[in-house]
Amino acid sequence: MTATTSETKSSNVELKTVQSIPSSAGIEADNSGECCKKVDAPKSESALKSFISGGVGGACCVMVGHPLDLVKVRMQTGGAAASSSVFGMLSKTLAKEGIRGIYRGVSAPLTAVTPMFAVSFWSYDVGQRIVKGYGQRGMTAEEKERKYVLSMGEICMAGAISAIPTTGIMAPSERIKCLLQVQANEVEKGGTAKYTGMLDCAKQVLKEGGVQSLFKGTGATLFRDIPGTIAYFGTYELVKKELMKIQGIDPNKGQLSPIAVLTAGGLAGMACWGVCIPADVIKSRYQTAPEGKYSGLYDVYKTLIKEEGYGGLVKGMRPALIRAFPANAACFFGMEVSKKALGFMD
Repeated sequence: MTATTSETKSSNVELKTVQSIPSSAGIEADNSGECCKKVDAPKSESALKSFISGGVGGACCVMVGHPLDLVKVRMQTGGAAASSSVFGMLSKTLAKEGIRGIYRGVSAPLTAVTPMFAVSFWSYDVGQRIVKGYGQRGMTAEEKERKYVLSMGEICMAGAISAIPTTGIMAPSERIKCLLQVQANEVEKGGTAKYTGMLDCAKQVLKEGGVQSLFKGTGATLFRDIPGTIAYFGTYELVKKELMKIQGIDPNKGQLSPIAVLTAGGLAGMACWGVCIPADVIKSRYQTAPEGKYSGLYDVYKTLIKEEGYGGLVKGMRPALIRAFPANAACFFGMEVSKKALGFMD
């Protein structure tokens, strides 16, 4: 999830729990490549509990990371201060526009957080079931009753599958968020604000171009989030496994410490954005461009390379990576705290 969640991602994707992968009973991540092991199936969790805790984690991610996400979008779309340093832009925005300025456009990702994370949990579970079914081909009925251990490749595949349905919520949210953030650039140059807020922006976009305009950039969002979720889930599982080894914790039964959760989540978020930032630049340009400026994503790419060179593809990398660690760490921490608080729902 690259949500702001983008990041949550953001994505979308910052949705794993500290324990074994939170979906099908009898499935657990493993880096050994083994097919299956005889271990007790984990206790299934309440769907409502996952829905609520996912929303809490996503909200934490957005609130911690949004100011730097705003800087990232302004850098990518050529705002007046796009050549400034990350913290220079942040402090300038804070001085001129206050707290409200650095959280401009936050309502769109916050509104989409709960359903997006709920869908992500569900779709990640579907992805695990798909790869599990494929991996169990040829097994006997008795072998299929054993707990199936997903390999790292299967974890990455399940993560990629999870990006597909989540994009349906992420794309319009990202479109509105980027429009509101880029509008601030125009206001800073002396222009007038076109939108008064998230709802007004959505209404005007629908009025001008219909539903198709609201979902403009859906393909670009998917193109960004599939490799992003692969990097995210793969990195998280690898880091979690190594941290458990260091701490002497049994991966089948133990839980990571809060510091380890923050570390694994933060590193996973940085890996995600390190992979998908070029696609995010193209997405931001396409979603915020006037209608008719670009014929498609490839046209955005060609124009960007011609005008700014290949360096233009990594614009916003610094704020994205700086944002990724605390935002994803906050996401996992918030999710785990809420899950413990809602333990009575299991």
